[in-house]
Amino acid sequence: MSTHRSGGTRAAALPSAARGPFAVLGRVLPSGRSLAVAFAILAAGIGGYAAARETSLFSVRTVEIHGAPPRAAERVERAVEPLAGESLLSLDAADVDRRLAGLRDVTLLDVDRAFPSTLRVTVSAERPAAVLRRGPDSWVISERGRLLREVSGARPRALARIWIGPVGVPGDGELLEQKEAFLPALALGRVLAADRKFYDRVGEAHTAGEEVVLVLRSHIEVRLGSLDDVPLKVAVATRILEALPPDASGGYLDVSVPERAAAKIDSQLSS
Repeated sequence: MSTHRSGGTRAAALPSAARGPFAVLGRVLPSGRSLAVAFAILAAGIGGYAAARETSLFSVRTVEIHGAPPRAAERVERAVEPLAGESLLSLDAADVDRRLAGLRDVTLLDVDRAFPSTLRVTVSAERPAAVLRRGPDSWVISERGRLLREVSGARPRALARIWIGPVGVPGDGELLEQKEAFLPALALGRVLAADRKFYDRVGEAHTAGEEVVLVLRSHIEVRLGSLDDVPLKVAVATRILEALPPDASGGYLDVSVPERAAAKIDSQLSS
């Protein structure tokens, strides 16, 4: 019995390298149909975005202000009020920043678009820290030494005073230049940031050379010294003041070197 095997050529799969690079690309690259679908989806997305920009679907109806005290928040809100009705899709941080350019004490930190109609604006606003006095004239000064506005009529009693001589005063929104005004303003700003209760006890601030002296409403001088370690100095001063009799008045409390603080109240020296 014989077995017949038919002749012919046997087909075999060749390695990819043997078929050339174009065959590999053909497997990796998407097909023409896939590309057509992808481009159609992209075009539809672009068209939808353009249409949304022109409709009132995402127009600004609510503005939320974050990071500013109430009065500053009101000014920020008034500044960005013209953006009401604009599309959230067309607004960016530059648009908001241009609206806030007139508010010298406000710095824009972030703009967030909360769809469908809320614009969230986060700012950093300088707080009033002192009233600058020169004769009969008064100005409100920020915690960073910036002149916020001139005061006419009743002066804010909650703010500490800084008295200066007949020197020049910058315009609204500009930083103080005179050391006798700038250093106390910065000191009061740091005290305010460190401890509001302690700040409320301060009536005046002035310089003594390169150092700052705070005068409490009880007429006790707190010799703050330089502007280094103000929170620590405030904490030390607070502990010493708590140890004094309630009716203590006058004298001084030196915390310029907080590790060696000293007080002289009513001619009694303690450390």
